[in-house]
Amino acid sequence: MTIIYFILVLGITILIHELGHFIFAKKAGVHVYEFALGMGPRIFKWTRKNDETEYSIRLLPIGGFVSMAGEDLEIDNKVPKEKQLCNVSWTNRFLVLFAGIAFNFILAIILLFVVGLVNGVPKNDNIISAVEYPMSETNIEIGDKIIGINNTDINSYEHLTLELAINSGKTVYFNVMHKDKTTEKIKVTPSKQTVGEETSYIYGFALDDTKEYGIFESMNYSIKKTGRLVEQMTLIVSNLITGRLNFNNLSGPVGIFKIVDSARSAGFINIIYLIAYLCINVGFINFIPFPAFDGGRILFLIIEKIKGKKINPKVENIIHSIGFGLLMILMVLVTYNDIIKIFK
Repeated sequence: MTIIYFILVLGITILIHELGHFIFAKKAGVHVYEFALGMGPRIFKWTRKNDETEYSIRLLPIGGFVSMAGEDLEIDNKVPKEKQLCNVSWTNRFLVLFAGIAFNFILAIILLFVVGLVNGVPKNDNIISAVEYPMSETNIEIGDKIIGINNTDINSYEHLTLELAINSGKTVYFNVMHKDKTTEKIKVTPSKQTVGEETSYIYGFALDDTKEYGIFESMNYSIKKTGRLVEQMTLIVSNLITGRLNFNNLSGPVGIFKIVDSARSAGFINIIYLIAYLCINVGFINFIPFPAFDGGRILFLIIEKIKGKKINPKVENIIHSIGFGLLMILMVLVTYNDIIKIFK
């Protein structure tokens, strides 16, 4: 069942992204050679009547792609020039590239709306609802609110959990707003707990998990949650660059498989949440202006717009090829890291 859910989670996440590219490429009149779900050798393929596109399912459920004429900015003699991506209007090229990102975020918002309807909407105000050791040794009381950690302002539950993960095992200074609106900086050294082979660090508090129910509450939650997760991912990237977060915190397909297994055991609605989370992740990553990502290609489009002429196709292709090579190296290293974690 975990394998089935794994294929489902990755398949939906990638399918919706590539579907965005595909739909807008078709609308722009671009010739699409293949719409593929998965990577590696084809398992099977088919075509539709009066449609030049070949549809395929490939062996490895870790990606997918839309192969378009003129996508690599090179001369393609198989189809007319006006049906090549590199020759359609600037606006259509932008929409084709951006659509995959947009579709990921749209699906995420829809799925989070469903999660809110089923599970309820947590307030996530970082209000403390329980205190135990070691935090019980401080002035913190039930009803107080955590507003910062180590002089970093905290405005969401997602930011709080990230900062605690970064500082795991370390003494932390909590900035707290008491019920009387006064603020205080409180030092807490976590206690170490070991269960089996798993070690964790406990700061000794729980947050208010009061939930609200309703359509409007769920709509508001889906949009706000998406924004908070984007903020969290932005912080993750910046902390990786500055070295506050270790490379070991990254996960690839193997790590996602373990996460899917945990989510499956917690119920199907958690699988829905995981798909939403990964959609936001894929959309966010592809928006980064790095070569080979959609964001990198969009950046070249913006430069083209500013300059008033197209960038040399050979130069752009070389840059994207280098970026793709670096991404493949990163994927290998992350996968190796995930495998090492399994046997630790």
